[in-house]
Amino acid sequence: MKIDLSVLKQLREETQISLEKCKKALEEAGGDLEKAKEILKKEGIKIAEKKKEREAKAAIIETYLHPNRKIGVLLKIAAETDFVTKNELFLELAHNLALQIAAMNPSYISPETIPENVLKEMKEIYLEEIKDLGKPKEIMEKIVEGKLQKRFEEICLLEQPYIKDPERKVKDVIKEYISKLGENITILDFARFEV
Repeated sequence: MKIDLSVLKQLREETQISLEKCKKALEEAGGDLEKAKEILKKEGIKIAEKKKEREAKAAIIETYLHPNRKIGVLLKIAAETDFVTKNELFLELAHNLALQIAAMNPSYISPETIPENVLKEMKEIYLEEIKDLGKPKEIMEKIVEGKLQKRFEEICLLEQPYIKDPERKVKDVIKEYISKLGENITILDFARFEV
């Protein structure tokens, strides 16, 4: 199948993925740009899953200071190599994550980083809220789990809706960058200051 070069160029520009992979996706999609994007997205998620076990040990500190000088963020983010941490795409991701932290004020990186005592306290509060519903224990546990998931979307950076595209979560955006850059990316720590 002959690929339209203008469509190939557009796909490359929109996804920042190699020409070879873009061409393959377009061939698989029969020349359909949107289908090719979906194929690349699914492939990127697979790649990101494979890479997440690899150690990200080359870190940078990204900073953000709001123009009114009332909110500041320090973000420690890592990739596998210094080469990637200097890459424009990586720096773009780091900056966008710092903006996310400034805007959404998360408390934790992920649900796994919430201290056990805090998690236990949250569960107890939710159980107390619904204790008078008279539901079976299994249903009550599912309700509490649902409330916890909803809360994680507010307080955990990776679970939050991405401010630049609320249809995606921050963790999905990071997976896309992993697939583009070919290395694992890990958020190591962050601090948000407000006066």
